Amino acid sequence: MKIFSSFLIFFFTILLSCSTNETEVDQIKNTSLDIQMIESYNEGLKILNSNGDSIIAAKKFNEAELLFPQSKWAPRSTLMAAYAYYRQDYYFDAISEIERYFKTYPNHNRKDYAYYLLALSYYDQIVDEKKDLEPLIQAKKNFEYLIKNYPSTDYALDAEYKLEVIEEILASKEIYLARYYIDKEKWVPAINRFKKVVNEYETSIYVEEALHRLVEIHYKLGLVEEAKKYANVLGYNYQSGKWYEKSYKIFNKKYVKKSKIKKRKNSIIDNIKSLID
Repeated sequence: MKIFSSFLIFFFTILLSCSTNETEVDQIKNTSLDIQMIESYNEGLKILNSNGDSIIAAKKFNEAELLFPQSKWAPRSTLMAAYAYYRQDYYFDAISEIERYFKTYPNHNRKDYAYYLLALSYYDQIVDEKKDLEPLIQAKKNFEYLIKNYPSTDYALDAEYKLEVIEEILASKEIYLARYYIDKEKWVPAINRFKKVVNEYETSIYVEEALHRLVEIHYKLGLVEEAKKYANVLGYNYQSGKWYEKSYKIFNKKYVKKSKIKKRKNSIIDNIKSLID
């Protein structure tokens, strides 16, 4: 019986010894991987800081993530790879990295930055009101999400400014299309576009023109009361503007703008001369 007990003690001692050795090996292995990962990460940073090739930097960050996916550096590496791509205008690659980040690291604490970078990757693809609307729509969606979910961040503050720019571009898109319909004498779709500017982009610089065009089209179609309605709105809000003056002329054909008498202003030289004389 004592012999059997001694055997059990010896057996468990060997098992514990093996387990301890395996743990130590794992720790050494993890430490080694962690060091390699940090080295790759730092190489990526070095390339970026020296204004080197961002694509090579992105690959270094990707390499760092692959070396030790369980490390706290892995999600950071993904975001840095996305930033590297973004910095060199590889927007599709940046977007792909960020979307992968959301799927792989859903609980990481830098999602505010990720949404900001995602929105910027769409925002910087915007050219003008005549081009594809998809980048505009995606940028708007992600900036709005950022403001709603991370309102106290600096990213949200910048997002608010960029949303204003996006609103102006979207309004100009509607104006551009509405003018096209006017040229084709398609009055109903033109009216709908101008109404959209008034109702959805009321802070835009294009609202005045949209209101005037609604006055102009309705008057042309014989809908005088409807034209007056929009003229009143225009007059109430923008009475001193050029678009109100144009609308006023529609109802007052004999209106002539009074020219102001220009008074001659003495130049500095004239003023000095008058003191000498």
